[in-house]
Amino acid sequence: MITATLNYSRIQKNIQAKVDSVNLLKVNWKIACSISLFLCLSLLIHYVWQVNNLTMGSYLITSYEKQVNKLSDENKNLEVSFAENSFLGQVQQKIQALNFQKATSIKYIQILDNSLTAVRK
Repeated sequence: MITATLNYSRIQKNIQAKVDSVNLLKVNWKIACSISLFLCLSLLIHYVWQVNNLTMGSYLITSYEKQVNKLSDENKNLEVSFAENSFLGQVQQKIQALNFQKATSIKYIQILDNSLTAVRK
């Protein structure tokens, strides 16, 4: 009986040693939950910040495209203005000096075949 008790005591010590080795990995759940909550909140804030930057970038791209389109329209207008001032502007001034007028209607003159004279060779 003493042998059985000693064996039981030895088995119990072995089990206790194994349990103690497992307890070395004991986790404090309050700290673990606090760290997890902090991590989740920081990731959420980072996500919102990134979405805000993405939206702002998209808005800036759209704004810059509008500015480019506006500047290209102004460039076309300046090219037309330059062309008018160089050649077309001079032509318009000469037309006004010669008192030409814009044609509003076209009238055709009909010439009969018998009214034409024959050309002799």
